[in-house]
Amino acid sequence: MDVVFLGTPKFAVPTLEALVAAGHNVIAVVTQPDRPSGRGQQLTPSPVKEAALRLGLRIYQPERVRRPEAVAALAELKPDVMVVVGYGQIIPQAVIDIPPHGIINVHGSLLPKYRGAGPIQWAIANGETRTGVTTMRIDAGLDTGEMLLKAETEIGPDETAVELGARLATLGADLLVETLAQIGTIVPEKQDAAQSTYAPLLKKEDGRIDWRQSAPSIHNRVRGFQPWPGAYTHFRGQQLHIWKSRMAAAAPGEPGRLWRHPLRAVCGEGALELIEVQLEGRKRIAGEAFANGQRIADGDILGES
Repeated sequence: MDVVFLGTPKFAVPTLEALVAAGHNVIAVVTQPDRPSGRGQQLTPSPVKEAALRLGLRIYQPERVRRPEAVAALAELKPDVMVVVGYGQIIPQAVIDIPPHGIINVHGSLLPKYRGAGPIQWAIANGETRTGVTTMRIDAGLDTGEMLLKAETEIGPDETAVELGARLATLGADLLVETLAQIGTIVPEKQDAAQSTYAPLLKKEDGRIDWRQSAPSIHNRVRGFQPWPGAYTHFRGQQLHIWKSRMAAAAPGEPGRLWRHPLRAVCGEGALELIEVQLEGRKRIAGEAFANGQRIADGDILGES
């Protein structure tokens, strides 16, 4: 099949690679323009662009895919189908109407749950134990199109969003190839809007820890909000990121109170061991090394800015 692929993040790369490996003719890869990145703010290509260059594929980077010149350029390609994985822009109806087999999206949840930009992160943060990927036909709504195929997987009790994202990317790539192999025979399934949930784009403030929450809830946010915004609190006026944690034996005191051996913080319910932390401007280190370096005593408190 002649395919136009639209994608930007690392999550989309396995699907692009799988399309090529399956023998599809990827006639163009559409990805976001290079953006400034790092301390030097040098223009940096997206992971999908890097993969497309490695695969020798044609690349198109419109600033806005809804602009008439972009729509015309895509129409000229005459693709049989388009595939979208985390492209990062809303696809207009004028583009949706181009390919005869429509536009197929690989979404990182079991729709209709977790529609939106952060399905993997919010599934973990909300304590889900199972998730998966869904292929669906794009329509004018936000992840509201008809579902084609699904694949499920468990979420490990200590699995992070980075780890789960890598697994779902591979699972989604295989599912997309299977979906294209069955195109025309799959009976699309409408989503039940009453069962839908929303996974919004993460904001910096989502990572701020409220120690009044239970230890499992905070642990889930530590796992879910990686690599950004992370889960953070304050210690002696400085921001402190908690990168790795686990449930610990309950300890006395108000939420945020610290106890040693091992380093743990009191939560609204239970306590959380702080395994790996990072004080602003410093490197990530083990919680015990941090406690020794900062000369933390039993009774010190987190959350005070």
